[in-house]
Amino acid sequence: MTIDEIAGIADELETASSTEILRWALARFSGSIVAACSFGGPSGMVLLDQMVALDRSIPIFYIDTGLLHAETHEHCRRVAEHYKIAPLVVCAAVSLAEQNERYGDRLWERDPDRCCEIRKVDAQRNFLVGYRAWISGIRRDQTPARARARVIEWDEAFDIVKINPLARWSDQEIWGYIQERNVPYNALHDRGYASIGCVPCTKPSVAGDPRSGRWPGHLKTECGIHGR
Repeated sequence: MTIDEIAGIADELETASSTEILRWALARFSGSIVAACSFGGPSGMVLLDQMVALDRSIPIFYIDTGLLHAETHEHCRRVAEHYKIAPLVVCAAVSLAEQNERYGDRLWERDPDRCCEIRKVDAQRNFLVGYRAWISGIRRDQTPARARARVIEWDEAFDIVKINPLARWSDQEIWGYIQERNVPYNALHDRGYASIGCVPCTKPSVAGDPRSGRWPGHLKTECGIHGR
């Protein structure tokens, strides 16, 4: 697909429902598409719930940085059991011990961008090789970097088509869906964590600013997977 073709399809599907967007993507990229779910944010759970309803065979992956919360691991286990799926675990090529040797301990405190690049962005880039498209749960209202996200777009960071079925959804709509359908979610949300990442880089959020709990002390709101 060319960039112009992708842009044209994005225009056509801009007002389509998330399920309609997913149906199009699964048909267009059959056999070469994968879906991401961090098992941290609520949007990923809505995406997973809709994905499983359409096609349980689509691979679903998450990135294990080696620094995830115990609650996130437990949530992943419960979700896998609930939906009868086996999420694929994606890990960095560099272990935490190797990272410490090369860059010193607690790189996330001194250079969080570099830590995210190693543990998340590079890991995902390596994993996506061979796929033609990946599905994300990002929304336009989450961060300034995501405000211009199209429902279908070319992902320059990973050289792949990116599908954002929930781009137009609001936080209220996400939680309404979760409550109405009893979709499982990460227990940390009930403790004030609006956005959940790695243990050392995630704190409870300030009311009205869901990303305030990510990388506290740094002018950083993105890990790099969805822009900076």
